[in-house]
Amino acid sequence: MALLEVKNLTLHFKVSEGWVYAVEDVNFTLDSGETLGLVGESGCGKTTLGYGISQLLPDNAHVKGGKVIFKGKDILTPSLKKNGTLNGYLPAIRELRWKEISMIFQGAMNAFNPVQKVGEQIIEAIRVHDKVTRQEAEDRVIELYKLVGIPEDRIDNYPHEYSGGMRQRAMIAMALVHNPSLIIADEPTTALDVIMQRRILAEIEKIQKKFNMAMIIITHDVSVVANVADKICVMYAGRIMEYGNIKDVFKHSANPYTKALFGGFPNLKGERKRLASIPGNPPSLVEPPSGCRFHPRCKYAKEICKKEKPKMVTLPSGQQSLCHFAKEVQGGGEF
Repeated sequence: MALLEVKNLTLHFKVSEGWVYAVEDVNFTLDSGETLGLVGESGCGKTTLGYGISQLLPDNAHVKGGKVIFKGKDILTPSLKKNGTLNGYLPAIRELRWKEISMIFQGAMNAFNPVQKVGEQIIEAIRVHDKVTRQEAEDRVIELYKLVGIPEDRIDNYPHEYSGGMRQRAMIAMALVHNPSLIIADEPTTALDVIMQRRILAEIEKIQKKFNMAMIIITHDVSVVANVADKICVMYAGRIMEYGNIKDVFKHSANPYTKALFGGFPNLKGERKRLASIPGNPPSLVEPPSGCRFHPRCKYAKEICKKEKPKMVTLPSGQQSLCHFAKEVQGGGEF
């Protein structure tokens, strides 16, 4: 049994202009100890999907369909009101957060309370869910700080007194307070230099293996997930365009968007060539394109792509691709 199953999940937002079709018919599974890389351009719905799984969506979010099954139990349906919005105060979900599903939020400076000491915030997260003494909670914070490489004497500092890398490691420590089964890391290396990025990713990977945790890493940077993920979901305009084993997708890409996205990143081991950009801009999700949402920017687009929504195709190589011409794209020839 998979640790996490997302089935046909569809999330829309009600705004003054109408409906934002943020996440459409998303499916994937994740086992214990596995890492899923969720990649795509900014605004494609990656963070919304992560927040949908953990049920941290705003009041104007509506679940239009689908299920989130965690450890064999549907955790989404019981939280829904009649109009499709989420009941954010459901005790069962509040109990699940941090203990079973935790998050490393994007931008640790904004995630922490700026007028409260970092150590106090982590102690609060511990004592809300576990009946422990303050001393036991403090000992746990010390243990976590050693684990992520922060000096013990920095526990009583405020967030602004930490460097960017240190704040990010403190956020990782906070996510680990209850040894959760699943961590959702939203852009965990944003705004960090490449050296600190590597350190943070190595720290996450080491901790994950130690506790056999599953992880979803949300990022726009393909290189971040290239060496740490087991599976990858390539997302565009609210839809999963390609999904599968990381090696299969990298070696045998079968979706035009995946190929275009990967073409924008250098291969340090491959031949030297000019990087390619994707023409145009991502579409508005209030009025997304008909047919395939990527067709206005796709060099392979045909008339059928403009009129008919493509179906997810499972290829002999193992991965799935949302494209009318998945086999032809994977083959690399003209069609």
